[in-house]
This record gives sequence, C-alpha cells and structure tokens, in this order.
Amino acid sequence: MNIKSLLYTSGSLLAALPACKNAEQPRQQPLNVIYILADDLGYGDLSCYGQQKFQTPNLDRMAAEGMLFTQHYAGCTVSAPSRASLMTGLHTGHTQVRGNREISPEGQEPMAAGTFTLGKLMQDAGYATGIFGKWGLGYPGSVSVPGTMGFDEFYGYNCQRQAHSYYPSHLWHNNEKVLFPENENNGRATYSQDLIHAQAMQFIKNNKNKPFFAMLTYTLPHAEMNLPHDSIYRQFENSFEETPYDGSRGYTPVEKPNASFAAMVTRLDNYVGEVLAELKELGLDKSTIVFFTSDNGPHTEGGANPDFFKSYGPLNGTKRALYEGGIRVPFIVWNPQKIKAGTKSDHISAFWDMMPTLSELTGTDLPVETDGISLIPTLYSEGKQKEHDYLYWEFHEQGGRQALRSGNWKLIRQPIVGETALELYDLNSDLHEDTNLASEYPDKVKELETLMNNARTESPTFNFGRK
Repeated sequence: MNIKSLLYTSGSLLAALPACKNAEQPRQQPLNVIYILADDLGYGDLSCYGQQKFQTPNLDRMAAEGMLFTQHYAGCTVSAPSRASLMTGLHTGHTQVRGNREISPEGQEPMAAGTFTLGKLMQDAGYATGIFGKWGLGYPGSVSVPGTMGFDEFYGYNCQRQAHSYYPSHLWHNNEKVLFPENENNGRATYSQDLIHAQAMQFIKNNKNKPFFAMLTYTLPHAEMNLPHDSIYRQFENSFEETPYDGSRGYTPVEKPNASFAAMVTRLDNYVGEVLAELKELGLDKSTIVFFTSDNGPHTEGGANPDFFKSYGPLNGTKRALYEGGIRVPFIVWNPQKIKAGTKSDHISAFWDMMPTLSELTGTDLPVETDGISLIPTLYSEGKQKEHDYLYWEFHEQGGRQALRSGNWKLIRQPIVGETALELYDLNSDLHEDTNLASEYPDKVKELETLMNNARTESPTFNFGRK
C-alpha cells in the first residue's frame, strides 16, 4: 500500500450534536478536543519546564498562550496501566490493566468488553472520535481494540512492544494491517511517526465542520533513538558530547544518541506546532481545546540519557519508579477562547481527572463512577476547584510498588513481594525525595498506609504475588 492511499477521507464519520435539553435555548456547539500524549517524555524535557540543552518553541508558545500545570501526574510509571487509567478515569488500584503484560504474538492485556472509555464518552456526546499513534490496551482481534472502545478511526501501533521500532513492518488502520515490506531487514524507508501525524492532521481536516475528539498518541521520544537523519537531526548532529550506543537489549545501535533524542523531542514539538497552525488555518483555534502531556517519566532505553538532559527536571527518578520523576509529567492546556494566557496552576491532578473533565466540558453525564475530579474550574478560572483527598498508584514489576500522595505528604511502599520498605516524604520541603521521614512521623505513616490499603481492589490478573 503506498503512502498516498493511507491518507484516506473519513467521509463516514457523521456525528450529530446531542439533543438540546431546552428547545428554546439551543445548545452551543461544544469545543473540539485534541489530546496529545507523548511517550516517556520527562517533566524536564520541554524548555517551558526548564530544559536547557534544546528548545521546544511550539510547546512553549502553547504554554504562553494557555495554562501550564506544575503538579500533574500520569496514571502509572509505565505505558499500559497509565493509558488504561487515562481511558477509564480510574487510578491503578481500580483499573483492569495495571501493568505491562504481553500477549503473543502481538499486543497486550485487553480491557474487558463493554468498558466505558474516553472514546465512548465522546461518541455519546456526538463527537467524531479518532486515535493516532500507540494503543497498547489489547491485541488485534480482541474485544479491546480502538474500534470497540469508542474510536471511529485508528491509525498506528496496536502493540506497544512493536511501537519500539520507528520503522515497523506494519501499522494498523482500524482492523486492517498496513504492511511496509521496505522496512524489513533493518530497512529505514518508511518512518512511522510522520505517517501517524499525517493521518491525525487529515482527521482534523475531515471533521472541521463537526465536533471531533482526536487523541494523538505519538511514540516520541520512547525506546530506540532511531529517526530520519534529516534537517531536524542535523541541527543537533554536532551539538553534544556523545557516547555511541551499542544496541544492547535489542534496540538499534545509535552513533549519536543525544543528538537523536533532541531531534525526537524537536520533531514532536514541530508536530504540535503544525496542529496549532492547522487549527488557526481552519478557523478552529478558538473552538478547540488542546491538551498536551506524557504517559510517564523519562526512560533509559535504547541509548537515552536522562541524566545528560536532566529530563526529570528538579525531580527524582525515571520511568518504572514511583518517585516524582517517574510519574509527574508536563501538562499544558490551550484554548484562546476559554483559558487565560500565560497562567500556571499548582493544582494537583492526574490522568483519571480527564474523564470527568471531558464529561463536564461536553455536558454529558457519566454512566460510571471514576476516581477523577473535573478540572474545568481551574481551566476556566471559574468557581471553586475541588481537591483530591489523595492520589494512588501501583506498579507490578520489580517486586511491586505502591505510592500515595495526600496533600504534600507522600508514602512509597516497595517492594511488595519480599521485604517491604516504607518511605515518607514531605514534597513541600523535599521535592527531590531525598530524606525518608518514616521513622520520624510514624503516625503519618500509619495514616497514609491505611489510605493505601483501602485505595485498591484486588485484581485476579495483576496481583503483587504474580511472577
């Protein structure tokens, strides 16, 4: 299949606005919604969050024209459970998918049939829905593929393990496998991210006259540092000290991994700039709200060096840790009509807040309970913002870990399998989580541990005794 044929026209995506509650007062067309989810982008990887080695001008502009959050958290510290939390509005003590669990030969642990997702919420609200990038919440032919989970259009990777390669043997367009034989035998002919971005842009154009919900789940800057050596790469080619990566752990060898990483984030920033420019060109900039974030903290795979870039910013930890660097992520929200430019919010929020936020934004009732709280009062600077009593995470690798934040106190319990250690931190005075206060505040530890024990339900698939 050639590239031109991939840029299809979504003429079948017909969505009607919800019925008016009051016929005498017609409901205004709701905002279009674009949710951009980067993959393993750290809290400090954007220049508006302090990155010094390179600049991200489009995301910086998005923050300058919108709202930047300083205390937003991913659903988990690895991909699949983080995305499940986002999709269902539930933290990892309640989600079905609580870890990265592979299904052979392609895919991951699926969500159950009938699971209510962000896609279904937006379909119920009358939106055309599309997801472009990585799915990672099922396997081809399962009950949990984008088409069964509320998305009219899907283009990208079904399997997050296959998404480690930027020159894949295939991608998926809905339930159709799109083959790239030119990428076989380590070929570097067809780069996935540009195709995925083109599909996302086409979806926006095709649905410019109706409400749409587009999730742009690019895999940048995850896994191997393998990308076109074009003008984006060449601007960094001789910019940094480099230690060539030897290709261990199965990733592609890279001569200049630091240049590659900077180019990957820059490419992502360019994509965001093109989305914002297209919205303005179509006259949709004031009628579209754009969210940007990352699924967890920075990774150390494929030659990536978060220490060199200080990808975790002022935080401690990387992907697979429940320290702040593993779970606190960039979060920028942009809409020139509703969000005051240049605002910064310290409100403590998390992925599971997106379900009630979009429910309120679209005026659609939720048919399910969530762990989230709508962010609309903060985003619109209107009314009183409700606060979380606590945030909770669990991680099902490396012996198992749990974390809970209540106010500025944070308790970490690790590992769950084997000898257990409790760590207590005061994030107000110790953002880097250097000083364990557990022995000094036993009553606080007991209080938070009780919350932690009651925050979760048991899962037959993801339990802390699982090998």
